[in-house]
Amino acid sequence: MFSVDVEDWFHILDVPAAPEIASWPGLPSHVEGNFRRLLDLFSEEGKQVTCFFVGWVAERFPHLVREAVAGGHEIASHGYSHQLVYRMTQKQFRDDALRSRLLLEEISGVRVIGYRAAGFSSTDATPWLFDEICSCGYLYDSSVFPARHGHGGSPQSPLRPYFAVDERLVELPASVAEIGPIRICFFGGGYLRFFHYSIIRHMGRRQMASGAPLMFYIHPREIDVNHPRIPMSLGRRFRSYVNLRPTEMKLRRILREFPVTTCSDFLFGAESKVDRMEAVMVKQ
Repeated sequence: MFSVDVEDWFHILDVPAAPEIASWPGLPSHVEGNFRRLLDLFSEEGKQVTCFFVGWVAERFPHLVREAVAGGHEIASHGYSHQLVYRMTQKQFRDDALRSRLLLEEISGVRVIGYRAAGFSSTDATPWLFDEICSCGYLYDSSVFPARHGHGGSPQSPLRPYFAVDERLVELPASVAEIGPIRICFFGGGYLRFFHYSIIRHMGRRQMASGAPLMFYIHPREIDVNHPRIPMSLGRRFRSYVNLRPTEMKLRRILREFPVTTCSDFLFGAESKVDRMEAVMVKQ
């Protein structure tokens, strides 16, 4: 599976100097050009992916949603306001997740069944999360990061897809590899930018050889070396901006060397994908 979190350069989380939502409309946006570059790349390689749109972005650039649909890509939700789940009340989360789904469906004209929380911010502090995602009409979620993570993470969570709410909601966790007792991600965001492509390819093939599905993820700003920078600590700056220049090359090689598909096609598509799902599903 290959996924894009469609957000702008100022949607970086948990940084004191990051702009508040009230100031977003006045900032110079880069998401339109960057996302179109990604769409062109996917078209050139003949691949379809899942696009987790921040609702705020979709509302201001509805043509990007429609262009993604025209390219055969899946439209999914990244919430409306791109806020960490554990900093929202249960009602705030419900309203945000539902608003995003309804908005994306109105713009795209297709059903939206997938959700991903900002920053993979599913933690033990939000035990209501999966029930709320399910009640908002989604069929699958991809909010769990089954390792230590800057926004909490869930180091004890299953590494493979599982039913999060009875058999009504499937969890597609971020892909991490086990190296001894340690779980490490190689397949998205700062991890994908930091590691050399040969390592990413090796760990990805190892993941698939084990029978586990593989999830890549990327943000449009990560192919843009010229996007504005937000003041932050040196460590966080490194994680946010390291190796932007070679990212596009890595993406092209992933699209060429891995059997890329969308999240919904992996779960519910034809050609014996039901059998593949049964092979990897783990009931809690």
